[in-house]
Amino acid sequence: MTTSLASSAFDSLRLDAVPDQETLRQAYELPGAAAVRKQMTELTEQTRRLIGCSSLVLVASADAEGNCDVSPRGGPAGFVAVLDARTVAIPDATGNKRLDTLQNVIATGRAGLLFVIPGRTTTLRVNGRACVSTRPELLSQLTAVGKPPASALVLGIEEVYPHCPKSLLRSGAWKPEQWLPADAQPASAEVTLAQLRMPDLTIADIEQAEADSLKYRYE
Repeated sequence: MTTSLASSAFDSLRLDAVPDQETLRQAYELPGAAAVRKQMTELTEQTRRLIGCSSLVLVASADAEGNCDVSPRGGPAGFVAVLDARTVAIPDATGNKRLDTLQNVIATGRAGLLFVIPGRTTTLRVNGRACVSTRPELLSQLTAVGKPPASALVLGIEEVYPHCPKSLLRSGAWKPEQWLPADAQPASAEVTLAQLRMPDLTIADIEQAEADSLKYRYE
């Protein structure tokens, strides 16, 4: 059943939602000592190596009004540069030019990162201060995606810790035998066509645009 924006499931569930942190904590046991202790304020040799193995990082940000966003960044393993034990830099490869993440970072000076390594079920969470840099001597180092980027997202680490593997194990993300077949999923062009709400466009038009996008804007 489709619900309207004025009367959604969220509006109903919010009426008796958990009101504060104290009430939330009552629903859970306290975290174990290791889960608390593993949080650090700088990279170790091992977490540096993990970042060097990662080909995908998810970037969380929010604007000044608190509107949240998560955006993926990808490249060959090691495309995120470790500048020192408390600083990493992510090259901004050519994308859709909306600049959602970069504008959020400029607005709030904060970001969170989740480093993913294909085939590995543990991830690495890194949170902290953030800025956008166009300094030429930095950008000239960040050529893993093909050429110096127009800018780089720089994160000053305040929290870094490995995240347990349970979510990826439950999802079967790295087990092809558990993946849904293509015909059980809406195609990318179908999703985009519905989002654009332009009656004159066809799926073939969208498929061609997507192919051109990957051909000319991959790097």
